[in-house]
Amino acid sequence: MKIYNTLTRKKEDFKSINKNEALIYVCGPTVYNYIHVGNARPMIVFDTLRRYLLYIGYNVKFVSNFTDIDDKIINIAKDKGVDFTDITKKYIDAYLEDSNALNLFESHTIHPRATEYVNEMIDFVKILEEKEIAYNVNGNVYFDISKAKDYGKLSKKNIDDLRAGARIDVSDEKRNPLDFALWKKRKEETEPAWESPWGLGRPGWHLECSVMAKHLLGNTIDIHAGGEDLQFPHHENEIAQSECCNDKIFANYWMHNGMITVDNEKMSKSKGNFFTIKDIQKEFSLEVVRLWILSTHYRNPLNFSREVMEQTKNGLDRMYNGKEHIERLLGICEEKENTDISKLLELREAFLDCMDDDLNTSDAISKLFELIRYSNTFDENTDLNLVRGAFKLISDFSSVLGLLYNEKDEVLDEEIEKLIEERQLARKNKDFKRADEIRDLLKEKNIELKDTKEGVIWKKV
Repeated sequence: MKIYNTLTRKKEDFKSINKNEALIYVCGPTVYNYIHVGNARPMIVFDTLRRYLLYIGYNVKFVSNFTDIDDKIINIAKDKGVDFTDITKKYIDAYLEDSNALNLFESHTIHPRATEYVNEMIDFVKILEEKEIAYNVNGNVYFDISKAKDYGKLSKKNIDDLRAGARIDVSDEKRNPLDFALWKKRKEETEPAWESPWGLGRPGWHLECSVMAKHLLGNTIDIHAGGEDLQFPHHENEIAQSECCNDKIFANYWMHNGMITVDNEKMSKSKGNFFTIKDIQKEFSLEVVRLWILSTHYRNPLNFSREVMEQTKNGLDRMYNGKEHIERLLGICEEKENTDISKLLELREAFLDCMDDDLNTSDAISKLFELIRYSNTFDENTDLNLVRGAFKLISDFSSVLGLLYNEKDEVLDEEIEKLIEERQLARKNKDFKRADEIRDLLKEKNIELKDTKEGVIWKKV
């Protein structure tokens, strides 16, 4: 498999540290609000990466954190007059509810919370301080970026240009305007704080991921991932502090997904085009959201609109119709000899090639549609072995992509079966007018009937 490594700006063969094992860390949400559609993209993209690595034989250790201490969380809790943990619990629960509807592999995800690793963060900062890479100013501890080798190597930003453009405040206690906080002293008595060698305070945002990745995955990990907006300063700072602390490469591969626009404009609350996952769920299944996100290559920008979502919904319906058609044939077809399965083998190879090419889910989905179009040509005379092979492949492709996981509409199926029974009775009684009326009614519901020697089979078209 080839992965586009943001660090080198090129596709590279994926070679894990340990054979057949992949260590992946994905930056998770700051839990002060419901997740929005932009948050959902890395969740879905890197869940699909994990699914594919599992499919091709890797044992995957997957970590995605919750930032559960932050200025926004503290301010909201203060405004509402509640403990900050009331806020974080509410939105972690909401996240898990959304992630379940998005079919994320939560049972195999490690979700550390920043507040669970404060002691480890203190130890991490103490090492940097002992190495004279971190310095304490009145209870605030900063990372000295001048001590970091190749600072800017991920984002490719020129540090001299950044320094020249930085706002310099004469009262700023930092040695360098680009130095960043590792530990923040408590501002007021009501603010959550932990004891430390530098006094009461709390960890800085950049510190969290470095420490949790170190303790859960090791000093060097295979893949670190997140949105492209995190390249600088967050991921750049993670690299600096981790490599200075551990004296080892932090991550061998960096993957970043592109941003989402809404009706071709940047998402913004002030513009009224800011959509949470729960907002979208009022109109569309979150499986539609998953398919929509995977229908564009993860590194490309992605535009949200209702028109696109409707188109995606129609595509998902075609997938389900194809799957249900194959499921019905499983109970009808018989085994034959000398079946040609070369088309199935060709489609499987093409699907793997797409996924091996930097997780090209867009092209992989086109192979799933091609497979469904091919299987839609099957009828009751098709060899059962071919039907089974197509069903297995549809199941494999959809499992890797995390699609086709909702139960079909049994109420609709029961309604259709009753109409088919009524039509059969009408034909038996030679009431062909009523039989034709029912066929036309089913056609309006996009149901196609076919009379066979085994009875009537139907599919959605």
